[in-house]
Amino acid sequence: MTVFRRIAVLTVCGAVAALHAQVKERPLPRLEKKDGRYALMVDGAPFLMLGAQAHNSSGWPAMLPKVWPAIEYLHANTLEIPIYWEQFEPRQGQFDYSVIDTILTQAREHHVRLDLLWFGTYKNGSQHYMPEWMKLKPETYTHLVDKNGHPVDSPSPFCDASLQADIRAFTAFMRHLKSADPEHTVIIVQVENEAGTWGTLRDYSPAAQKLFEGPVPPEVRTSMGVPPAAANWQEAFGPEAEVNFHAWAVAKYVGKVAAAGRAVYPLPLYTNAALRDPFKGAPGSYESGGPTDNVIPIWKAEAPAIDIVTPDIYMTDPAAYLKVLELYHRNDNPLFVPETIGSAGLAKFFFSALGMQAIGFSPFGLDYSEVVPGTRDEFLAPTAQNYKLIAPMMRDIARLNFEGRLQATAEQKGQPKQEFSFGAWSAEISYGAGRGVRNPAGNPNANGRVLVAHIKDNEFLVTGYNCTVDFRPAGAGKQRQFLKVEEGAYENGVFKFIRIWNGDETDYGLNFHDEPTVLRVSLATY
Repeated sequence: MTVFRRIAVLTVCGAVAALHAQVKERPLPRLEKKDGRYALMVDGAPFLMLGAQAHNSSGWPAMLPKVWPAIEYLHANTLEIPIYWEQFEPRQGQFDYSVIDTILTQAREHHVRLDLLWFGTYKNGSQHYMPEWMKLKPETYTHLVDKNGHPVDSPSPFCDASLQADIRAFTAFMRHLKSADPEHTVIIVQVENEAGTWGTLRDYSPAAQKLFEGPVPPEVRTSMGVPPAAANWQEAFGPEAEVNFHAWAVAKYVGKVAAAGRAVYPLPLYTNAALRDPFKGAPGSYESGGPTDNVIPIWKAEAPAIDIVTPDIYMTDPAAYLKVLELYHRNDNPLFVPETIGSAGLAKFFFSALGMQAIGFSPFGLDYSEVVPGTRDEFLAPTAQNYKLIAPMMRDIARLNFEGRLQATAEQKGQPKQEFSFGAWSAEISYGAGRGVRNPAGNPNANGRVLVAHIKDNEFLVTGYNCTVDFRPAGAGKQRQFLKVEEGAYENGVFKFIRIWNGDETDYGLNFHDEPTVLRVSLATY
């Protein structure tokens, strides 16, 4: 090799090494809390997950060509996609990283972040994604049993063999992410999927029964506010005893898996719940054992390595939907909706979630793997409308929300008027108003949505769909005047001026219709 060639090779190698070092210097994604609000920090700044979850069987390389076009159409910035234990460890102790690496490579090519879903011991209460070598040994990797002693299609949370196998696999998965993803394409990981059990409230095996008849662990008593005098689970919790016991058992299991993975690579971790009805969710009417709203304190106590417990919302009743958002928006828990319905009537709740400082939102099944002919984008369109508006200004929205300067909501049927308070100013929202209408009746399909953020002093960022926004000063005897209303569009995260609204565009408030419109509003009084 000539001297010049050696110099060239060394120069190229040095450049590659320097580039790799720069990539490694990117800060690890993390959750940050300030004044009771949370942000998911990605590349050192607040990030709002505009997510889309692929179908359960869309995580195979041959299916990805039906995923990426949907993500692009949606304007999503984060893909939620499963990693299957049965594929990852086809033979005991032998790990296959090929699918993970394919997903990582293609996500980077499409400039999309990833939320990887670990389909391990639990998937919707069952063990269907366990490897075949485990399924063929039910005497070793045991199922739980019901009151009649019959095995149930659900893994036992007291099976140490299953636990240790899951710990080894999940740890290998997280260790590989650490080495294979210095760019931090993966920003968060789901541990298991809708852990718990359908068809029985808990495990009734002899070992489980002995624990149920024994004392309640002190951390559970403390988290649930139970006095020490209670001798056992039944005395402590009465009709909720069995579901609380099962939540304790499942949370300990999932918590140990999460802690092992976090020890090798501390990405943010979450787990999700198949919900109970927040108004009438009696034991037996929902999946027992998972992080449903009534047992969140138990999960927090027994699975501290899990950063977020999250709701999978498939309720169509608006009151129930909003109640679930409220229940999971806690001082000790960021609000994140990793799975929900993306249909036209429910997509508006993305704005309701933003109004509760959500760090992310992700409807389920938004890819083209199960498309009915002639309806390619029909199911995706409602979510795409939301994301098309928010995606260009995502960083500003995430930052303003983290700073407590953003309010957002969705129209509720029978409530044609709403109001946001920003101290010196109130933002008044009306639905179905139109020009000069004093008593709005609301939109016929109640699909209005609005977001108002206080930028500084008397300046606001205003956007939404099918609503009218006006402002009122807090001081008595003062009248509002618009100093300037600028319509613009975000390009590369920066607001670019298009035109000034005045006259007909502002005389009756600021009207938003079906097209994405963003305004910067400066106010004064007279």
